[in-house]
Amino acid sequence: MHDATRLHYDFRLELDGVLKSWAVPKGPSLDPADKRLAMQVEDHPVSYFDFEGTIPEGNYGAGSVIVWDVGTWQPLSPVAVNGKYTPGTDAEAMTMLAKGDLKFRLDGKRLKGDFALVHIKARRSGSKGNEWLLIKKHDEHEVEGYDIEQYDSSVLTDKTLKQIAGDEDSAEWTSSRPAGRGKLKAAWLADAVARMDKKKAAGAKVQTKVAPAEKKAAAPKKEKKTKKLAS
Repeated sequence: MHDATRLHYDFRLELDGVLKSWAVPKGPSLDPADKRLAMQVEDHPVSYFDFEGTIPEGNYGAGSVIVWDVGTWQPLSPVAVNGKYTPGTDAEAMTMLAKGDLKFRLDGKRLKGDFALVHIKARRSGSKGNEWLLIKKHDEHEVEGYDIEQYDSSVLTDKTLKQIAGDEDSAEWTSSRPAGRGKLKAAWLADAVARMDKKKAAGAKVQTKVAPAEKKAAAPKKEKKTKKLAS
């Protein structure tokens, strides 16, 4: 669960050495009748998997974060056998993801059973084409009328977003991506800002050339497939 510009839930699946990520405004549901909008965002490092704390102002996604759910996941074969989907492979998952219809099984503390992420056509002008639907499949884990708001605490610490925000000792995550400025409506102002940003970027390049070399961070270790619904 992530209280940034707007409160939302981040849905993450470890695949191909990264966390494939979607922002789900209303959060996931165990009710198959709920088709939840999920906006695909940039991949996150595996090390972000169990982060809980605050992202400082000025960073992408600034706000408070709790781990709302955690567990394991398993890709399902795209072809059903006797009406049921069987465990699949990572290769099948990558193919399904590329085609826009990823089926998988969750075994979390709060979310369990079969789900699908389905890519949909853009419904609004200016869309980035990153709209998906997160859908619960019919199985023994479905819950009619599921109310996500009954769970507002972390599965790791039992803390709420408010408690994390008010804790000076909370962990911090610094993003490699700065916070966005937002779209400027006035064309002349947008042009002026663009020129200013260009000058800053040029200055930064000059400074980088004389800066001392730094060691590259080690690549994150590949871990067991995991599922995080928390940020």
